[in-house]
Amino acid sequence: MVINAPSSHEAPAPLSDRLRRSGLVLLAAAVSLLSLVILGDVAPARALLVFLCIAVAALVPLQLSRAAATRDGETNLRSVEGAAVRSIVAGMPDPAVLLDRVGRVLHINPAAAQLAPALRRNELALFALRSPEIIAALREAIATSQSQRATFVDRGPVERWMELIVTPVAVPTEFGGADNCFLMTFHDQTPLRRVEEMRVDFVANASHELRTPLAALSGFIDTLQGPARDDAKARERFLGIMHAQASRMARLIDDLLSLSRVELSAHVRPSTQIDVVPLLRQVVDGLEPLAGERQVTIETDLPASPVIIAGDSEELLRLFENLVENGLKYGASGGRVIVSLTSAANAEGAPEVRFSVRDFGPGIAPEHLPRLTERFYRVDVGDSRAQGGTGLGLALVKHIANRHGGRLIIESVAGKGATFTACFPQPKAIVEG
Repeated sequence: MVINAPSSHEAPAPLSDRLRRSGLVLLAAAVSLLSLVILGDVAPARALLVFLCIAVAALVPLQLSRAAATRDGETNLRSVEGAAVRSIVAGMPDPAVLLDRVGRVLHINPAAAQLAPALRRNELALFALRSPEIIAALREAIATSQSQRATFVDRGPVERWMELIVTPVAVPTEFGGADNCFLMTFHDQTPLRRVEEMRVDFVANASHELRTPLAALSGFIDTLQGPARDDAKARERFLGIMHAQASRMARLIDDLLSLSRVELSAHVRPSTQIDVVPLLRQVVDGLEPLAGERQVTIETDLPASPVIIAGDSEELLRLFENLVENGLKYGASGGRVIVSLTSAANAEGAPEVRFSVRDFGPGIAPEHLPRLTERFYRVDVGDSRAQGGTGLGLALVKHIANRHGGRLIIESVAGKGATFTACFPQPKAIVEG
């Protein structure tokens, strides 16, 4: 039979067991000393002194053990709290920095380290951050122990608008209790700023585009009511100009309303199955008079079989009309426009339908290509207005394509014409069938 000897590394007995054993020892000592006193072998005073010594020897280690256990528990608790604070700061999605009461860095998450590489743990944040707005907000927060906000521009490789929030927080310390610290969080306001700039530019451009024809209409009306009241020839000419200006305003308002409707439903993908071949033939037939007026031949390359995509017929008609009309207006010098519909695969190998309009006009310079789909952007403002353009056509085309899960591709070489291609995903069920 093998007997396992107790290991020297075994955990000590629980405090309650040691307390019970000490009580038994004291009881046995008390009984023994009382017996000796009764027998007269030991004087009562000496027996009491011996008992007190035994009691001290038994209870003092217990008190020390209890104090040590309490200290260990508090240390473990503070360790857990410190780890929790670090985890919270590290897990915040926005850049975050925890500072002590004087502004030294305690914890910094990866996003903040990337935003401000000069920040170091146990160093003052005021020495690492150069923005006057940040320094002023941080100093004010430390002085008043109140939340502070500041906005500043991060002049990095890509300019960003940032908002800083400094918030006083109570953080557990290693000595127990809590210490007043400050949590700095940075929020990227760039998307909101860009949207606001776009809104302001849009309102300004729309107002300008409407003001010009309105001023013309108002001037001609005053002339017809005054000096040209009885001039039939002038009246005929002025009424023609007024009609053109009113039509321009109507086109602009129509484009604005169409763009607004598409944007409102941008998050909803159309689900109606549509054969786009008849839509294209309808658009080409409708624009034949314009092609004849501009002395441009429309050549079509359309499949005989149906081509089905999920879409909104009204929006697709608007997209096709805008692209073909642009080709007829701005590529008229080339004498012909090719309208084609083909099937292909995108970069991921998924099937898609590609609608292309190619003209043989003057083309577009490379510096203009990235901005063609911006609202009210024109390569040549005078020529665009002379052609009756509103500056919203390609912006509308891009938004319609995006709503249908597609994209717009613009290719051009100066002097050799331009090709506009709208790509739409093709339903898998149709492809497999």
